[in-house]
Amino acid sequence: MLSGRKIFKKFGTVEVLKGVDIEIQQGEVASIVGPSGSGKSTLLHILGTLDRADEGSVFMLGEEITALSGKKLAAFRNKNIGFVFQFHHLLPEFTALENVCIPGWLAGRKKSEVKAEAEKLLNMVGLSHRLDNKPNQLSGGEQQRVAVARSLINKPALIMADEPTGNLDSANARELHQLFFDLRKEFGQTFLIVTHNEELAGLSDRVLHMRDGVIVN
Repeated sequence: MLSGRKIFKKFGTVEVLKGVDIEIQQGEVASIVGPSGSGKSTLLHILGTLDRADEGSVFMLGEEITALSGKKLAAFRNKNIGFVFQFHHLLPEFTALENVCIPGWLAGRKKSEVKAEAEKLLNMVGLSHRLDNKPNQLSGGEQQRVAVARSLINKPALIMADEPTGNLDSANARELHQLFFDLRKEFGQTFLIVTHNEELAGLSDRVLHMRDGVIVN
């Protein structure tokens, strides 16, 4: 459902990705691990259309997304890819419920329909009692659960997570790990996760190891 072919990326004179080939299957939970500076996050951002490769192609759901640009690319990303980042990126002036709704509203969906779906998702991640709380009223683990619910609001085929447990203690990290697998079971989504967390990687269906800008296994 997702593939990258011969992906190269430089920042200045530093070659970060050196011809990466990657294939992710529908419905799997795959983790990318490797030392800092190996190119994991850069690869994730290119596969997720948040950055562009210098060379190479990315295909998702049968479409070459590296050929898209502007509004077409933004619409494809909003519909088909959900993101969870280490620093959750919630908007501080909005409630948990509103933060989850925003991608759905940006997609032009009915406000009432999006709100009902957001309430359902927040209930699923254990936050039905936090709908009206703003981010500064939530714990780190709760904020990350809001971010996970937000990533699901448009029913994307793929969830990409970049160090999703990097700011969580071990108990909250374990809960978030389990949540990913519960959501895969519930919705059948595909997960691609960049992580330093060996426990999370070990739970994945497949672990891809990166070193010096290439996948080594």
